[in-house]
Amino acid sequence: MTQFTYMTQGVCTKQIDLTMNGAYIADVVFHGGCPGNLAAIRILVRGMHADQVIGMLSNVCCGNKSTSCAQQLCMALQEYKRAYL
Repeated sequence: MTQFTYMTQGVCTKQIDLTMNGAYIADVVFHGGCPGNLAAIRILVRGMHADQVIGMLSNVCCGNKSTSCAQQLCMALQEYKRAYL
């Protein structure tokens, strides 16, 4: 298992902590943001391949922002892949 921390930009969540098993998400913890929505994302993405999550969530925006916590998760996964895979 690999621990990876990503500092977000442009969203209420300030940090995303990933626990990865190779290219698969073992767990994800969001620090800040909308608790209910982020708890749901956490449950839904556990066990998924990083590429699958990136494909599903990379274009999600929050209100009038150009990004979202879901999109920031995708950016975290992409950065993790560049560093470890």
